[in-house]
Amino acid sequence: MRHVTAEEAVNIRTIPAGSRIYSVGNASTPQVLLDVLAKDSQIRSVDLYGLMLLGRRQLMERLFSWECCNRITHRVILNSEFSRPAVNAGRAKYQLWHLSDIPRFLRYHVEPDVVFLQVSGPDNGGNYSLGTTVEATLEAIEIVRERGGLVIAERNSQMPFVLGTTVPESYLDYLVDVDYELPVNPAHSPDESARRIGRIIAALFVENGCTVQYGIGEVPEAVTDAILDKGVSDLGIHTELFADAMRKLVEAGVVTNRNSADRRDGERFSVASIFLSASQEGYRWLHYNSSIQSRPCDYTNSILTIAEQPRLVSINSAIGVDLHGNIWADSLKARRIYGGIGGQADFIRGAQYSRGGCSIIALKSTTRNGGSKVVDLCPEGITTTAIAADNVCIVTENGAFMPFGLSIGEHAVGIAHLARPQVRDELLRRIFDDPAFHKPSSALSSGTPKGFVPLEEI
Repeated sequence: MRHVTAEEAVNIRTIPAGSRIYSVGNASTPQVLLDVLAKDSQIRSVDLYGLMLLGRRQLMERLFSWECCNRITHRVILNSEFSRPAVNAGRAKYQLWHLSDIPRFLRYHVEPDVVFLQVSGPDNGGNYSLGTTVEATLEAIEIVRERGGLVIAERNSQMPFVLGTTVPESYLDYLVDVDYELPVNPAHSPDESARRIGRIIAALFVENGCTVQYGIGEVPEAVTDAILDKGVSDLGIHTELFADAMRKLVEAGVVTNRNSADRRDGERFSVASIFLSASQEGYRWLHYNSSIQSRPCDYTNSILTIAEQPRLVSINSAIGVDLHGNIWADSLKARRIYGGIGGQADFIRGAQYSRGGCSIIALKSTTRNGGSKVVDLCPEGITTTAIAADNVCIVTENGAFMPFGLSIGEHAVGIAHLARPQVRDELLRRIFDDPAFHKPSSALSSGTPKGFVPLEEI
């Protein structure tokens, strides 16, 4: 391993035309390396694979500018706010990959030549932590080493040493010492709709001994508060993304991982592939913290690994749901990508095979502009993260719908009741006027729609 400057590590000699680069993303985005890549006009005709690249706005806007995109082919696996305009304007490519599949696709289809990453360390054993983001980084490193490529790492003095996935010094070709704050994701206080959703989920689905998975945002914050109010104990955490909401559960002592399938010989820790905080203090909390460990995304997001978790309750959000139960979360329209495929489908399917587990899609019934997220039909041509047959429980502030064993007409009646009253009544009119829905009135034989639990009964 050589200690070098960023310019010595990233240049036309180390990254010639035709190179395929895999860059780690999220809070571990190697901003100094990417800044040199964006500024060096001699580096051309290279592919850059990245997942949720974050960083200083000036840098990110330069990286995804027209000028830079003419030299570098961005292959975006999951959008951040910075890559989204480039993807939707045709300046960057969008990769249709499940998070669990990224390591496999890198090995068998991409075969990267260079890896950009951040590390922390070394520890007393001479190993470096992959920090706050593992994703497919370990597999990318191994592929590049097998192919005689380059592993270029920033060692950020502010990157926590997250226990779990580490690499020896011999795996790193170039090490660039840097010192800058990690990107944060500000927490938003839940509004009343989010709090209702949180109370519904905690009341109906989260019990002592469950394993939970959820991400970041208003609803996860609300779910956490509702879990704490309910007094649930002995939870486990097996998740793709570990954020501050889950930290609250750990600090409150309700997470023991006592029953976790990740437990080996008395080890009790939460498992995630990505860690994202609302503050630098949150990243410092991760430093050598034995209550959490990192793992690659083909482990955390493997349907088989998820299915092994006891009573796994998977909670994710969505952009919309239609009366059949189709759910979309990555796109606003067929060719207008918001985030990306990510790991939602991994957990939707894995949770259904967990003994006693369930998959939940939680969304407010309306957008900020007052449009309904519960609609008759999904937008034409849109990709769905769940189809009607996936038997996903859907929760809005108006109640919960559990589709198990129900017909398509019974789906439609129950899902319509998740909408706000005016939209609900219009959707019910369409259902009863459409002969494709066989005897929809039978779904209301007991007054309350089959599979639907209204907020008032919780």
